[in-house]
Amino acid sequence: MEWKRAFGILTIIFGYYYTAGAQQLITLQEAIAAGLNKNFDILLLNNDSVAAATDQRYVYGAFLPNVNVGAGTLWTTSAQTQKYNNRDDVKGSGIKTANLNAALNLNWTLFDGLKMFALKERAEELLGLAGINLKNQVVNTTADIINNYYLIVRQKQLLKAIEEQMSINEERVKLAERKLSVGLGTKPELLQAKVDLNAQIASHLEQQTTIVQLKDQLNQITGMQLPSVYEVADSIPLDLDLKITEIQENLEQTNPTILQALKGADIANTALKEAKASRWPTLSFGSAYNFVRNSNQNNISPFAPYFSKNSAVNFGFTASIPILNNLSVRRNVERAKLDVAYQQIAVAKQKSLVDVWVKVAYNSYQYQINALRLEEENIELAKENVMIALERFRQGVSTYLELREAQKSLENAYDRLIAARYNTKVSETELLRLKGDIVR
Repeated sequence: MEWKRAFGILTIIFGYYYTAGAQQLITLQEAIAAGLNKNFDILLLNNDSVAAATDQRYVYGAFLPNVNVGAGTLWTTSAQTQKYNNRDDVKGSGIKTANLNAALNLNWTLFDGLKMFALKERAEELLGLAGINLKNQVVNTTADIINNYYLIVRQKQLLKAIEEQMSINEERVKLAERKLSVGLGTKPELLQAKVDLNAQIASHLEQQTTIVQLKDQLNQITGMQLPSVYEVADSIPLDLDLKITEIQENLEQTNPTILQALKGADIANTALKEAKASRWPTLSFGSAYNFVRNSNQNNISPFAPYFSKNSAVNFGFTASIPILNNLSVRRNVERAKLDVAYQQIAVAKQKSLVDVWVKVAYNSYQYQINALRLEEENIELAKENVMIALERFRQGVSTYLELREAQKSLENAYDRLIAARYNTKVSETELLRLKGDIVR
């Protein structure tokens, strides 16, 4: 029975690592590259950015004239009756008339209170906002990929910790069986050791399932660009030297959310210029060329021509001066001013929020570093304590309860240490995300 149990445990552990070893190793940089290339949210915002670029590219059309060409033809078959006082009445049927007309029209707005310039400026600001939105999504997606990638690494480290506990529990079972065989142990002690070992085996299987699920989640974030099965790194690299002054330096020029608020204020100012432009007169130039040709067959009237043609060119200027328009211009201007004030408040609010977020994130970062250093010390103490408790149990000078307590302390120490490493990385990533330097 002992060798069967050991064989089963080794099959679970080595089976997992044999499968993992056969999988392709995906680095964090490769995961980020895949996500930036095919992440669905980035693709959607990139489409918005392209649309804004298209609007900006064609905004110069507001400065150009409108030119339209129209043409038409009409055929008519009619019956006519004409009566005269001093001559006989005239009747006719099947009278055919053909009409051809064409026109070329030009309309050019020469001055509209500079509204066309405000429209051009607004299109440029919207293009800038689209670029900022895209960068913000790139930053957030990169942070999500980093956190999810190292969450998998965290679970892998927890898996190794479980395997270490399994090896200790396996040794406990062996010792309990040996002590029972020589009359120094009890059956409940052996049963408890086996229960604890089976619990660790179940945790190992559950941990494998968790890792697979997290890998699928990371694959979705990257736009399904990763292999169906793959492996990640084993460690979490940390930058323990970040300074809050470096994060806060030029934050208003790098934080995407502040840049979004600033761009919103710029767009509101262009909308105010558009509203004010409606107060000014509009001057337009218009020109047209018209051509008309009529052809009458079987004409019964002696005074009507059977063919006529007319062409003409005209041009002129039109001025429209707003005098009273139900106060709509004044209302629009006042609302635009309110929007400008609103956007200025939004900028101030966003700056204060980001300032608080940076301070909170940095405090968390420092706390996690201190916790990490403490847990690195604790793990060595817990390991030594387990080794001592195991040796004492082997020599029969302690009970299995003391050994279990030492094991539990080691298990908790591993959980805290691995959590501290991951949380430190998350805090580091959050600081870089707020700075906007996570992607350069």
